[in-house]
Order: sequence, then structure tokens, then C-alpha cells
Amino acid sequence: MASSHRPPLGVITSNSIIAPPAASALSKPASNKRKAPTEKPKYDIDDDICQSVTISCAAVRNKIRKFIDSGEMKVGEFQRAIGASSSTYGSFMKKTGTMDGAGSSVYRNAFAFFKLRELNGENRKKKVKAGGDGESKKKEAEGEDFKGLILEGEEEGEVPVFDSCEEVRRKINQYLSKSGMSKAAFGREIGKLFGGEKEKKISGGSVTQFLAKRGPMAGNTTGVYYGAYVFFEKIRARDGKPMTEHREVMEDVWDGCDPRFWRKEGPNCISRITNGLA
Repeated sequence: MASSHRPPLGVITSNSIIAPPAASALSKPASNKRKAPTEKPKYDIDDDICQSVTISCAAVRNKIRKFIDSGEMKVGEFQRAIGASSSTYGSFMKKTGTMDGAGSSVYRNAFAFFKLRELNGENRKKKVKAGGDGESKKKEAEGEDFKGLILEGEEEGEVPVFDSCEEVRRKINQYLSKSGMSKAAFGREIGKLFGGEKEKKISGGSVTQFLAKRGPMAGNTTGVYYGAYVFFEKIRARDGKPMTEHREVMEDVWDGCDPRFWRKEGPNCISRITNGLA
């Protein structure tokens, strides 16, 4: 009976040492190399998901305002991005009802613009929480340092105001977003700017209420409007920044009128201001 032949475990040498088996006889270890993750598909603005509007006109207007206030785009840049003229854009933004403006191209195009950014992850920026890091905590605790800078009329609480309420709201939103300061802390800061030794109490709720208003004159008699204007004007003066085009235009509009009490100053002021801010 023939004996069965079994191959040696290795090559036998003269030193009686069993050499390791040939490389071809060994099984290759499984690769631990990870496969590159499959990229998520990118969406296009013409896709149905971007063209099927699912929110109200008021919600779209709110998204637009927040986006512009963030400083990521200027109004003109946004108008070009959604293919809207300034008059079409202005007409849509002036409407107030939940679905007022449903027939406007701004409504559809702006929704598609924001939906595309959401789907492609372009709007997922890290939000800074007030007090969330050392820099934000320092800003909350110290506020802005104006180093004794006093504006004309500040000690009497009568600084001339040249920004519309909408412009002041834009500045507040942008400042809070970039600094991480809370609305309550911002209220305390601007409450120090009314002249006299006693600070004016301005709560975070008052700031929220002012920011929720719409229109160039909405909120013009509030402490938030005056205090915030003085606050940002002191920052501009301290940093040596030039006046914006909006500010220069507003100086002509307000000439001879106080924007905080313009309704009491006669039909001439009312006519000029409402036409200038339209």
C-alpha cells in the first residue's frame, strides 16, 4: 500500500533548521486600508426639491433678512444671486402677510437659493455661543472700550441719529453674530449711553422686540434704537471708519428733523422722511 505523501512544513536545510514556508504558500493578510467614503451627491438649483417651495412668504423674507444681516452678502449681491431686480426685491420685502408675495419670482428663487445651500451643506457654519469661549466671555464681561470717547450731544442724551431703524437692526444682528454677545448683555451696554449718571435699563427682551419690527421707522421711539445707534457710532468714530453711503444719504433725509420724534415735527418733515425712506 503506497504511503500518502505530505509536503514538509518548510525546506529542510543541513543545519536541521526548518526554514519558513515560501511566500507563495502563505495567505496574504487582509488589508486594513479604509476605502475612501463615497461623496454625497451634489444638488442643483433646478432639482425638484429646490423648486418645490414648502414655506410661507413671511418665512422666506425672514430667511433673507437674517442672511443679509449676517454680512455674508450685501443686498445687491443677493439680488444678483437670485436674479431679481432691486424693484422686484424691494416690492416683495415690503409685504407683510404670511403669503403676500406668493406670485413673486423673489419668493421662489430665494427659497431655491436657501434650499440649495442647505442641501449642499454650504450654510452649516459654526455658531458662536455667548460665553462659549474665552473671547466671547471677555466680550460679555468688558464690552467695548471707548476710552473716554464722547459724541456730540451724548452727555445730554441728544446725539443726532442718522440711521433708519432697519439699518440699526442690521448692525445689531451682525454685531451679535460676530461677537457672541447675548441680547441681555447688549442691552446693558447700550443702556450706559443715554447721558447722566444713571443707566437706562434695557432688557434682552426689549432688544428682541426691536429686532422683530419691520420698516425703516418701526421702533424709532425705543431706547434700543437710540442706544444702539450711539453704540455703533462710537465704534465707527473710535476705529476711524468713514461714513457709509447709507449714512450720508440719511443726513440729507433727516436734515432739520429728529428721527425719534419726526411725527411731531410737522407735515414737511413727515413728507420728506417717508419719501426718502420709501
